[in-house]
Amino acid sequence: MISYNTEGVASPLIPHRQLTHWIRNVAAHYGKKVGEVGYLFCSDAHILNVNRTYLQHDYYTDIITFDYSEGNTLNGDIVISLDTVKSNARQYDKPYDEELLRVIIHGILHLCGINDKGPGEREKMEKAEDHALQLWNKN
Repeated sequence: MISYNTEGVASPLIPHRQLTHWIRNVAAHYGKKVGEVGYLFCSDAHILNVNRTYLQHDYYTDIITFDYSEGNTLNGDIVISLDTVKSNARQYDKPYDEELLRVIIHGILHLCGINDKGPGEREKMEKAEDHALQLWNKN
């Protein structure tokens, strides 16, 4: 089950049924199935608090993924700052909806085991994000 919740922001206008179908298809591409995944869309202030409280990081970010997966079943909580998504869209000259979808699937790709911190990993993540966005456009 995939849940979509908000904290201090309006819910993004994305069709949840289509979004859920897309997320499941992306997970299946990596040989995974979706168990319990919870999205929390929030403000910069809220994600900063999460970052400080759980990761001891004192900075804003667009996404934090907490992975509770077991075997091939994806379980986790994904916290997304809509404020940072909006500012990143402006910075990268991308439509807001496209940047939001990229961040939404970024969390799922982390749950699938794709990282983006080490050498060469960022490029692998970007390629995976681009592939997932192509699947969205085929929906």
